Amino acid sequence: MTEATPYYVPKEPGGGRALFLAALVHAALLLFLWVGVTWQSETPVTIEAEVWDPQPREAAPVPEPPQVKEPEPEPKPVAPEPPKPKVEEPPVVKPDIALEKEKKRKEEEKKRKEEEERLAKEKKREEEKKREEEKLAKLEEAKRAEKEKAEKAKKEAAEKKRKQDEADQKLMAKLREEDMKRITGAVGTGGTGEAPKSQGGRADGDYVQRIAAKIRSNIAFIVPEGLQGNPPVEYEVRLLPDGSVAGIRKLKSSGVPGFDEAVSRAIERSQPYPRDKSGAVPSTFIGIHKPKDQ
Repeated sequence: MTEATPYYVPKEPGGGRALFLAALVHAALLLFLWVGVTWQSETPVTIEAEVWDPQPREAAPVPEPPQVKEPEPEPKPVAPEPPKPKVEEPPVVKPDIALEKEKKRKEEEKKRKEEEERLAKEKKREEEKKREEEKLAKLEEAKRAEKEKAEKAKKEAAEKKRKQDEADQKLMAKLREEDMKRITGAVGTGGTGEAPKSQGGRADGDYVQRIAAKIRSNIAFIVPEGLQGNPPVEYEVRLLPDGSVAGIRKLKSSGVPGFDEAVSRAIERSQPYPRDKSGAVPSTFIGIHKPKDQ
């Protein structure tokens, strides 16, 4: 045992056995008392006999039976009555205390409900905030995709323009080379002007009207509903001596990209172009077309 351990009295051995023996002795004593009382309380048995004489004579008076005093029964040991359970009466609650408790309970119930409503509102706000964030993220994604698409279209248009400019430069170089050949040929023949003409100059009005009908027949375009006015598109077309298209340059847009593309394709499909009145193919002509004239 140390100083930190509390002191306690050790139990004596054999306590349970001694208790059992004491109970057994008391039970035997009670049984002995009960048997003794029962044996002494029994009533003694009396025997009666009659004697007869052949000669009749006056019967003697019947003696009164002796009165046997019955032994008084020993009083039975009365077992002590078990103690009655103590009934605790419920404390009398004063009306003021009951009202105060009921008021306190209602206040706690009200606070609990308010807390639950507050938590529900916070959860709802969090869900709405999450939905708004998802919606904004989708909008940002759509804007980013649209921006990438517009940039891609812009790059494609720039690349197409670059290729068109390169083609125009090559065509101009080719035309200059042909012009130099014609000039050189004219000089070689002594300037008599008898060299054959390979190509004429700009087309005149009659030639433009004639080939405009041919181009118009090859335009495949459906005029959109609600198109305001009849805006024209204007192209400058350069031709080679054999009537094929050397280059196309858009001078003015109609404002309807689909119609502009349809006219450009129709110019390509209409080649080779015929010769004019002079017997040569014009080097250039201006074509003007309107969507509602098809």
